[in-house]
Amino acid sequence: MMLGAVCGDIAGSVYEWHNIKHFLAEDKLIAFNARFTDDTVMTCAVAKGLNKALSGIGETIIDDNSFDDLISKRIVESLVEYGRKYPYAGYGGSFRRWIHSSEHLPYNSWGNGSAMRVSYAGWVARSLYEAEHFAELSAAVTHNHPEGIKGAKAVAGIIFLLRDGESKGDIREYVKKYYNISFTLDEIREDYRFDVSCQGSVPQAIEAFFEGENFSDVISKAISIGGDSDTIAAIAGSIAEAIYPIPDSIRKEVINRLSDELKDTLIEAVSFAIARNKK
Repeated sequence: MMLGAVCGDIAGSVYEWHNIKHFLAEDKLIAFNARFTDDTVMTCAVAKGLNKALSGIGETIIDDNSFDDLISKRIVESLVEYGRKYPYAGYGGSFRRWIHSSEHLPYNSWGNGSAMRVSYAGWVARSLYEAEHFAELSAAVTHNHPEGIKGAKAVAGIIFLLRDGESKGDIREYVKKYYNISFTLDEIREDYRFDVSCQGSVPQAIEAFFEGENFSDVISKAISIGGDSDTIAAIAGSIAEAIYPIPDSIRKEVINRLSDELKDTLIEAVSFAIARNKK
């Protein structure tokens, strides 16, 4: 739980500006110079914000908008806190300005940042409604464009449904309410180019999950199309982790590249999600 997005981010980090169009073997996925980027930092930040909010709410299952202001406030606080602690993680210009602004107002972004940081919403949720609702709240504090919200909701919803035992076939049906994925990676690989929009990268990440046969294969396929490699792989990895185990060798390489604070955030997030879903 929670490490899939980080694995994809770190694996894809060296290819974001040096795209490749081929597959990587499992033992080549984590390059010697691979590092975590804003995808990992913001994934941790959203998890921390949701944990703070839900801890204050108690055991209540969220089924309406009663706690939206509290949840949004805690997410904003965490995004700002982590963004300022890790200023060189690779944020886009608009988000960098948002971190250092005084009001922290949403700026109508349709970028894939909302989808790359959302995975914890799918893990901590007790229902599909919660998964999608937490995703929307985590997106809307910055990415309040309909496409930004849609990308986040799709990813969190998929993770929750896979946790709940749904098959890839079931997920294909679910995804139709968000995206018409009518392509294969082989069909788009040659011509696919850098695209930071949700609508231009989230469907591709989801398709990598559909086509992958194990965790490493999903990440390799996500990177193989080029484009915004770390983010596409982070999204694909966050989904893949719900049904595929992360190889120990990759897990070790990834954890060794994280700061102690990010490790602690992940551990706390996992513990909280497990406890919340046992109640």
